[in-house]
Amino acid sequence: MHSHDPKEMKAIVNRLAKAIGHLEAVKGMVENGRDCSEVLVQLAAVKSALNNTGKLILKEHISHCIVDAVEHGDMQAIEDLNRAIDQFVK
Repeated sequence: MHSHDPKEMKAIVNRLAKAIGHLEAVKGMVENGRDCSEVLVQLAAVKSALNNTGKLILKEHISHCIVDAVEHGDMQAIEDLNRAIDQFVK
């Protein structure tokens, strides 16, 4: 069972909603034939927003889920986290 700080989860959901809105705006830029350089700059901003959100999720996961797993001797949670980190930083 995952237990998270509701305030942190709301902040993460809000960041994701903003990233989704930003990505929709980039899609509109492409549909409207905006300059490719402008689109690439905006895509970089979306990537940055998603990476920063991922970092927040990782910190939240370590602070709550992993601490709890270690306290209960759940080494599978550590292995799962390591696999997730490998995928996230690719």
